[in-house]
Amino acid sequence: MKIAILGAGGFLGRRVAERLAAAGTLGGRAITGMTLFDIAAPPAPAAPFPVATIGGDVAELPEAAIPTGTEVVFHLAAVVSGAAEADYDLGRRVNLRGTDAVIDACRRLVAAGGKAPRVVFTSSIASFSGGQDAMLGDDAKQMPANSYGAQKAAAELLLSDATRRGFMDAVSLRLPTIIVRTGRPNKAASSFFSSIVREPLLGLPTELPVPDGFRVWVGSPNSAVSWLIHAAAMDTASMGLDRSLNLPGLSVTVGQIIGALDQVRQGASAMVERKPDPVIAGIVGGWPAGFTAERARALGFTPNEGLVELVRAFVAEDLEPTRRERELG
Repeated sequence: MKIAILGAGGFLGRRVAERLAAAGTLGGRAITGMTLFDIAAPPAPAAPFPVATIGGDVAELPEAAIPTGTEVVFHLAAVVSGAAEADYDLGRRVNLRGTDAVIDACRRLVAAGGKAPRVVFTSSIASFSGGQDAMLGDDAKQMPANSYGAQKAAAELLLSDATRRGFMDAVSLRLPTIIVRTGRPNKAASSFFSSIVREPLLGLPTELPVPDGFRVWVGSPNSAVSWLIHAAAMDTASMGLDRSLNLPGLSVTVGQIIGALDQVRQGASAMVERKPDPVIAGIVGGWPAGFTAERARALGFTPNEGLVELVRAFVAEDLEPTRRERELG
């Protein structure tokens, strides 16, 4: 089985590549090759199969990024929420035209006699609105309140139609806000949800732009990777025309996240400064605070671990690598 990962240099892309390389299999089948693509050629993990790395523009996707014989494509390449809101043209180019390029690549595979590949797409809860009082079911209408969410929702429809036409077998995963992310804060509006845990654990101050009672739908990095890999190997026969799923994350308040931080490292929350930011609050405040995720559970997607376990996992697995990456001694 050949696999391609687009956005392989990103936070989740690297983790998916590493887990697949360590396992050597997907869905009980041996992986025979993997292609990693990002704007700059990403690093290749040690693997028992050949790994190719390619850099380029996803909107002008080179044919080598999804080579002949590819059976699984992880489409993780994206411009994140705050950046897509700030730069409308860039968001549309990457999040929409990039998805068009993936569809065209899969069409070429099928036209050449290949099997329609499984495409696992990272969509987002930002494709919904509803705010703090929302607990959305699987039949909730997408009505995004930001350009990023609109682009993700549009991409979902394009991928569902491409599946209907036989160009691919798509599964779109509407990821929760993923915490705790490694590295540095990024341009996502939701970046502070990771920062309020990561930075204090690094001994650094950080700002909280929303009230402690603000509620958010979150998932851990380990759960996100497991969900992506499950989507790549699952039986999609029962999904029908609806190829998108809300995932079984956690509905928690910022205060609960900070409380979990203090349970893992007493007093760490003293590094969190309350500093309201109406722009950030306006973006994340439109996102739903919870989902029932019944359909995903029925399809075998496992619920996220608890908040304290989530923070402990970051300390055990990612704190020291983040410290080294940021040269904090």
